[in-house]
Amino acid sequence: MISSPLQATPVRQRRLPVGAEYIGEGRTHVRVWAPCMGRVEVVREDGASTELEPEDGEHAGYFSGEIDAQPGDLYRFKPVEDERLYPDPASRFQPQGPHGPSEVIDPASFSWTDAAWRGVSLEGQVVYELHIGTFAREGTWAAAARELPELARVGITIVEVMPVAEFEGRFGWGYDGVDLYAPSHLYGRPDDFRRFVDAAHAAGIAVILDVVYNHLGPVGNYLRAFSPSYVTERYDNEWGDALNFDGDDSGPVRELFVSNAGYWIDEFHLDGLRLDATQQIFDRSPEHLLAAISRRARAAAGDRSVVIVAENETQDTRLVRPLEEGGYGIDALWNDDFHHSAMVALTGRSEAYYSDTCGTPQELISAAKYGFLFQGQYYHWQRDVRGTPALHLPQASFVTFLQNHDQVANSAHGQRGHALTSPSRWRAMTALLLLGPGTPMLFQGQEFDASAPFIFFADFERELAAAVRKGRGEFLSQFPSVAPLVQDGALDDPGAETTFERCKLNLDERQTHASAYALHIDLLRLRREDATFRSQGRHGFDGAVLSASAFVLRFFTPDHEDDRVLVVNLGADLRRTSIADPLLAPAAGTEWSLRWSSEDPAYGGSGTPPIQPDSQWFFPAESAVVLAPGPVRHMRPFLVSVHRSP
Repeated sequence: MISSPLQATPVRQRRLPVGAEYIGEGRTHVRVWAPCMGRVEVVREDGASTELEPEDGEHAGYFSGEIDAQPGDLYRFKPVEDERLYPDPASRFQPQGPHGPSEVIDPASFSWTDAAWRGVSLEGQVVYELHIGTFAREGTWAAAARELPELARVGITIVEVMPVAEFEGRFGWGYDGVDLYAPSHLYGRPDDFRRFVDAAHAAGIAVILDVVYNHLGPVGNYLRAFSPSYVTERYDNEWGDALNFDGDDSGPVRELFVSNAGYWIDEFHLDGLRLDATQQIFDRSPEHLLAAISRRARAAAGDRSVVIVAENETQDTRLVRPLEEGGYGIDALWNDDFHHSAMVALTGRSEAYYSDTCGTPQELISAAKYGFLFQGQYYHWQRDVRGTPALHLPQASFVTFLQNHDQVANSAHGQRGHALTSPSRWRAMTALLLLGPGTPMLFQGQEFDASAPFIFFADFERELAAAVRKGRGEFLSQFPSVAPLVQDGALDDPGAETTFERCKLNLDERQTHASAYALHIDLLRLRREDATFRSQGRHGFDGAVLSASAFVLRFFTPDHEDDRVLVVNLGADLRRTSIADPLLAPAAGTEWSLRWSSEDPAYGGSGTPPIQPDSQWFFPAESAVVLAPGPVRHMRPFLVSVHRSP
């Protein structure tokens, strides 16, 4: 039956501009932007319906009102003139997936225990990217939460969760989300997500969420039924329709996305966001959407500190400029350049988008010192200039990594980095990652050399699945080494459930791959407990090339008495009678002593001979060593000048 229209008289103040919000006493306030629907009803699953009141003036196109509904009740929207039913564009939960009804959720019913948690700032953090569906065997929030104390013990301080907004299918990466406010039903209920965050804070770990504001998924997106103004043809988007953030009727579209950023911070106590592919967010408004998102997220956090990280393929440093200086107020950017150079150094392959890096010691030094390698120079792979000036940015504002979800999946069969190079080289490069001045990020399982691959997977119906499979093959064909596999049909099928299952971690490998696990634990302890590494180059930092495959990085301290030296040698044994570079000169009254070596047998190494035998230099092949000042232990030989007097 249809009840009479009801005027909005909420008992509680609305938290969000749109959506269904429980206001107590069995009543829920509903508001929706639906300018292309002349009249709108809310229909409960039991068939009861209520027509919403249209709003006037500057809010024309909105409909609102109270309905009889309490938490757990299911509802949909229906144009009065039509029989079709649609989920809420701002649904807080879709228990039956994106095509089903929306559920009334009361966020105030969850009992948080993290009142003392003050959030995090960027400096000193170690990020860990994970996918809830594959991190633990069960693929749920509850299963992932059980592992948080162990991640904290290893030295992880921020967990970055891959997108969880409701999406089509039984499995997927999450980048095809269609219900921005609804955590995927595949991983549990919204309170399970809250419980995960609460447990993370109890373990001393912050949680940031990967959010996708550059496009919506191809299946289950019903926004056009409410207004065609959600998308625009003014811009070309790599993944479908561009979102309308600056055209006609863009105000409510911006509001939906900007409010979403605050929603995750507010209702889920998240500690920040990772913004996906921001180069595909097109906006010529006086305030760019990214600046508005940054502002809203921090406002939602109140007196808590949050961290906002962006992926930006064009390496536009305007994103990390402060808001008051005309920037977007973001804290950090992913540094693909470091990854590309490091992988070329490790594998010797420089194909496709790796082709503009050589993996030389100087590249790795420059990436450590200045972040991006391309800051406005010509980039041959794209036949254009790449990047913007970044020399002024602190090292912590660059998120560095050897693996992430994209880069692992872009190998032939989702192979991990350690499987593409020698174990000793991988250990040495891991030392550079985890002791370097940037903000390091590990991808799930990297800390124990996981055997599980990470392959692109997405569960769509047959026709779309075939298109996804074809598109994935075309993308990977840019790599000459992978192209034959594409032609032979030998790539893993993204739509096969077996592909998804193969990507699940075997957490027992923490024990069976104990040497790799020990390497990461010890390096993160050194980064955390050694004040010089912990400062991330704040007191000065420099590097020098030692050979075609070796280099030195020196971390300075104010009086130089606690300087640290990291020597990375990715080639053969390096023997030198002397090295004419002051970065290897110890402080007065000291000599270098070996503090750490990647060739420690505990990590699977072959042991480390003396670094300075007979006052000369020796750096083992494919190794990294840390040197620290120590007391002079041996008298140096007294050298007589060849020009002595008779």
